[in-house]
Amino acid sequence: MFSALLIEKDGTSQSVALTDLDDDRLPPGNVDVAVEYSTLNYKDALALLGRSPIVRSFPMVPGIDLAGVVTGSSHPSWQPGDKVVLNGWGVGERHWGGLAQRARLDGDWLIPLPAALTARQAMAIGTAGYTASLCVDALLTHGVRPDQGEVLVTGATGGVGSVAVALLARAGFSVAASTGKAAEAEYLQQLGATTVLDRAELSAAGKPLQKERWAGVVDSIGSHTLVNACAQTRYGGAVAACGLAGGMDLPGTVAPFILRGVALLGVDSVQAPAERRRAAWDRLARDLDPALIDTIADEIGLADAVATAGRLLDGAVRGRVVVDVNR
Repeated sequence: MFSALLIEKDGTSQSVALTDLDDDRLPPGNVDVAVEYSTLNYKDALALLGRSPIVRSFPMVPGIDLAGVVTGSSHPSWQPGDKVVLNGWGVGERHWGGLAQRARLDGDWLIPLPAALTARQAMAIGTAGYTASLCVDALLTHGVRPDQGEVLVTGATGGVGSVAVALLARAGFSVAASTGKAAEAEYLQQLGATTVLDRAELSAAGKPLQKERWAGVVDSIGSHTLVNACAQTRYGGAVAACGLAGGMDLPGTVAPFILRGVALLGVDSVQAPAERRRAAWDRLARDLDPALIDTIADEIGLADAVATAGRLLDGAVRGRVVVDVNR
């Protein structure tokens, strides 16, 4: 038996409960994992509260992240005792996920837990931090350099934003952090931000081209915020877009792209290939100060996940939420 959050649906009504399940309820897969920690992401919160059609089949154990230890495997890459991390691949949406004490998965979805990180630290980073690392890699690969000017991070007190600020500061950039939480300025400065902006400066409709300010941008907001960030990016700069917390529309023009050569770099974390995942996690293990990891994360138990999901969607959660699935 193991404990899990289980989402069920009866007609149009969805319910979620902390439930004890038999091992034979686990879905098909070639690797069994004893889950140590999971996380609560924006997508997980939407799934738990039924606010968006995240879950594609029922019943479903949510949780797009997990870290744990392999307990059984018929996959050639994994043996019992291996420490692993999983992000994405439709886990928690189409396949049972990490908000449970056990998981059965496709071994192709797993990567090794970096030796420098504990399972808890990996989940303090989670998909949000892994996505931030992919965004930083995208900007650096495009050629954005610290000597070209300041970089902007939107949604900076969120999970993606917090880690992006820390990684960019570590890479030598001057970082401007955009947030709606003025009281969190000290937190952002601890992460490495040199400037803190009110998100209202970016969230309303603006001109197609604006004053050139940013050498690069990491955006997790979308909508007008993303459009304004593009309109303020310097000639030849790049914007890494990875989220839609402010909306999935793009109410802008082509002006920044055809008049300033700005590049809009789409960053997907769900289907990213293994080599890109490993590179992103290598950067996280190398460049994130363990003390900062603790700063950006709060811990809850499985029983607290639904209530915390509501706070997360209301914008009342700072940084990352780690879920200890064994308490």
